[in-house]
Amino acid sequence: MKNGNAQEPQQPETTGSVFRRVAERGYGIYAWAAFFVCMSGAVLSALLVPGLERRRRWVSRAARGWLISAGIHTRLTGIDRIPAGHCVVVANHSSYLDGLILQAFLPPRFTFVIKGEMQKVPLAHFFLRRIGSRFVERFAVSASSRDARNLLRAAAVGESLALFPEGTFHPDPGLNRFRAGAFAAAIKGRLPVVPVVIQGSRHILPARRILPRPGDLRIDVLDAVRPGDAAFRDSRVLAEAARQRILTVLNEPDLAVPRHAIRAGDASSL
Repeated sequence: MKNGNAQEPQQPETTGSVFRRVAERGYGIYAWAAFFVCMSGAVLSALLVPGLERRRRWVSRAARGWLISAGIHTRLTGIDRIPAGHCVVVANHSSYLDGLILQAFLPPRFTFVIKGEMQKVPLAHFFLRRIGSRFVERFAVSASSRDARNLLRAAAVGESLALFPEGTFHPDPGLNRFRAGAFAAAIKGRLPVVPVVIQGSRHILPARRILPRPGDLRIDVLDAVRPGDAAFRDSRVLAEAARQRILTVLNEPDLAVPRHAIRAGDASSL
């Protein structure tokens, strides 16, 4: 009689699996080395280059340079859907690389909205400040309210913003609920909201992984949601409309649990 608690003997690794693991680790080390070189150039540009737009252009070049040097092929579609005027870009968040990816391809007029914890990392804080990023506190209520007011003022004067409204990311696939603050800013400034779908970054560098893996990226810029429309005058409704548009392209599950009724109608039809 077999012991029900007995564990099956582990199969020894094949030569092929060992080779793949070693090759993947070697790629990850190389990719980080290339990242260090490219981002060192970006930091120097942020320090030495005069003018915010010029600094952003140099940082974008460094980001694209890293993607190329790391052999990450990127398929970009719909970039012409970004309005010529100011707007708010919102994207799904699944990897440490997502900010770099948007920085690589968005026009230099965009200001990135970054979680406030990055202010505690001195070099990153200096670098992000030099390229005009704004920081949003997620946990302290008073600071979060102040940051929301700052975003409202920025949008009111027509500043273009780029952010990840989920606020964070997790190892498991799926799209979480969007925070409504940026969408309130879009309504205040009457700015179109442009949903962007990033696919492939979770495979390359997911949460809790140290070394990147080889992989490809796909970035889809979708049609804008315009808060001037009567249906989108509520920030929660506008946030859900943008989220549903991303879900139609993103091949990942919907992780949001509805907490309120979407008064403007069934969000699945947006």
